Amino acid sequence: MLSILLGVAVVIFLVIGCSPSAEKATATPTEKPNEVTAADILGDPAYRAISYGGYRANSREVQPTIAQLKEDMLLLQAMGIKVLRTYNTHLAQASNLLAAIRELKSEDPGFEMYVMLGAWINCKGAFTANPDHSAEDAEANAAEIARAVEMAKAYPDIVKVIAVGNEAMVKWAASYFVQPGVILKWVNHLQGLKANGELPESLWITSSDNFASWGGGGAEYHVEDLEQLLRAVDFVSLHTYPMHDTHYNPDFWGVTEAEAELPKAEQIEAAMERALEYAQQQYAQTAAYISGLGIEKPIHIGETGWATASNSFYGPGGSKATDEYKSAIYHKRMREWTDEDGISCFYFEAFDENWKDAGNPGGSENHFGLFTIDGKAKYALWDMVDAGVFKGLGRGGQPVTKTMDGDEAALLESVEVPPLMEEAPAH
Repeated sequence: MLSILLGVAVVIFLVIGCSPSAEKATATPTEKPNEVTAADILGDPAYRAISYGGYRANSREVQPTIAQLKEDMLLLQAMGIKVLRTYNTHLAQASNLLAAIRELKSEDPGFEMYVMLGAWINCKGAFTANPDHSAEDAEANAAEIARAVEMAKAYPDIVKVIAVGNEAMVKWAASYFVQPGVILKWVNHLQGLKANGELPESLWITSSDNFASWGGGGAEYHVEDLEQLLRAVDFVSLHTYPMHDTHYNPDFWGVTEAEAELPKAEQIEAAMERALEYAQQQYAQTAAYISGLGIEKPIHIGETGWATASNSFYGPGGSKATDEYKSAIYHKRMREWTDEDGISCFYFEAFDENWKDAGNPGGSENHFGLFTIDGKAKYALWDMVDAGVFKGLGRGGQPVTKTMDGDEAALLESVEVPPLMEEAPAH
C-alpha cells in the first residue's frame, strides 16, 4: 500500500459509520448571489456532484436525445444532484445536455443544475498501434477546446468549470496520454481568454486526472510542467479508485485473521473502511506534494466510484470486491467524508453505460452506475425509493424500481466476503 507522507500538515479525516442509507437529498443550498459561480458551488455539500454520460445504447454512435437527458436530469435533481461532469465536446451529448438543462430551467425557474464541461485531450496517434506521447493531436485538441469555449459562452449560467483532459496525463492511459506541458498549454489558453474578457472571470479551469498525475504518486510525475500546471489551474480535480487496486495492490484489501471470526457484514465493513482510508491517503499524498511546492489550491474529487459487478479481476474469481452492497457502502462513506471536509465529489457515476465494454457485458466498466441502464435503482439508492424520492419519475418510460426486486436478504446472501489478507490475489 502507498505510504502516507509524514510530517506534512494534511487534513485528518474522520472515520464514518458505514451502513448504506439514503442521501441527504433534502439539503437546502446556502443562499447564493444571483450569479452562482464555481467558487460558490465547489465544496458546498448542498451542491452534490456526479459524473454523467447518459448513453443508453451499446455504442456512443447512439447519442442521448434532449428528451432522454431531461428525464435523467429530473432523476438526478430528485437525488439532490446539482453539478454534473461531462467528458468531451465532439459528441452531441454535451451540447444536448446543456440544451436540456436550459429547457428545464425555462420550464421550472426553481430547477438548478450546473456543469463541469470536459474537453478530451489526446496524444498524436492516440488509439493506434503507435501512439506518440511526446506530441499532441493538435487539430483534434484545438477543436475540443474551441467547442468548450463556445459552449461556455453560450451557457454561462450553466457551465461553471472547463476541465482540460480526462486522465490525459496518467501514464497507464497508454493509448492516448500526453505530457503535462500539453495540458498546461490549453489551461493557459483558457486562462488567457478569461483575462481578456472572452470568458467569464468566474469560470474555473482545471484538468481531471489520477492522483498520481497531480504529484501524489511516483517521482516520474514530478516535473516542472506539472508544477506550472498546478499554479495555472483554479483547482485540482483528482481521481482515486480503491476498487481497481483491490486486485493490483491488495495490501489494503481483504479481511485479517482476527476479522475472519466476525459476522459477514462486519468483515465487509472492515474491508470497506480500509478502502475509504486508501482513497483518503491518495488525496492526502497529493495535498502534501502540492503544499510542499508552496502552492495553495482547492482539491476536489473529479472521479471515484465502485463497480457493482465484474467477471474478471474484481469479481468472484478475483478480489471479490464488486457487488451492490460494497458499492453502496463506498458511496455512502465517500459522500460523508467529502461533505464533512468541504470536498466536491463527482461520484462515478450516475447510470451504467454499456458502451464502455460492449463486447463484454459482464465487464466492470459497464457497472459503475448508481442506476442500471434501464433505470433501476441499485442498493445505494433503495432507501430513496422507499422514501418516494423518485415518485412520478423514471427512465425510458419505466418508473424507478429496485434491483433484485428489492429483496435485501437475497442481495446480502449473494455478497462475497473479501479474501483473507494472506490469500489476496497476487499483484
